[in-house]
Amino acid sequence: MKILISNDDGVYAPGLAALARALSELGDILVVAPDRNRSGASNSLTLDRPLEAYQHDNGFYGVNGTPTDCVHLGCSGVLGLEPDIVVSGINAGPNLGDDVIYSGTVAAAMEGRHLRYPAIAISSGNFHPSNYAAAAQVARDLVANIRTLNIAPRTVLNVNVPDCSYDEFKGVHVTRLGHRSMADKPIATEDPRGRTRYWIAGAGPAVDAEPGTDFFALSEQCVSITPLHVDMTQYPGMDNVGDWLESSF
Repeated sequence: MKILISNDDGVYAPGLAALARALSELGDILVVAPDRNRSGASNSLTLDRPLEAYQHDNGFYGVNGTPTDCVHLGCSGVLGLEPDIVVSGINAGPNLGDDVIYSGTVAAAMEGRHLRYPAIAISSGNFHPSNYAAAAQVARDLVANIRTLNIAPRTVLNVNVPDCSYDEFKGVHVTRLGHRSMADKPIATEDPRGRTRYWIAGAGPAVDAEPGTDFFALSEQCVSITPLHVDMTQYPGMDNVGDWLESSF
């Protein structure tokens, strides 16, 4: 098996190293990741300048671009390997509910799926993980069995793992996305030159964390696996919009 590994925390992130160690047991790996933290980059591609890919001593490639850029390059074969699967992570912090819209971790997996490869995004439930090894083992188990999975085209698996040892997991749940409330307003700060700058506030708290959601599974110390589909069409709404157009125009 040939595995492309990426992330959004950057090429030096400990979660990336843990994932690479675990997946190297399954076949050939190619690690292509942003040269710095690009959390929140979502699905953005860099189109206004060329990209540079620098290979580090450990064989990992750092790219001066987004997670999507990294997967786009890695899947093309220009870095020496055309993958059979794309795995993104291990992210420091969960990607639950509405987080997936902004997540570079999930976006890297989505780019892989867009390019017709099976893809998995994996995140730790803790923003300061103490146990990447357990999340890496989950990733290894999923990748080892991915060929037997039959899911709809353009679907990725979004996996969130409790920050505990592997034998402390309470189960593995297939979940839907929960939802968060609105984030707080941007936070104004003043720089040393007296100019006002703004920090984007953190994500809002969960407002839909019912049983069956990814929020609930993680809170119960269970691994959450949510199939995500790239098609964002709201099909029931098509009839409503059609009726509105007929009556309004």
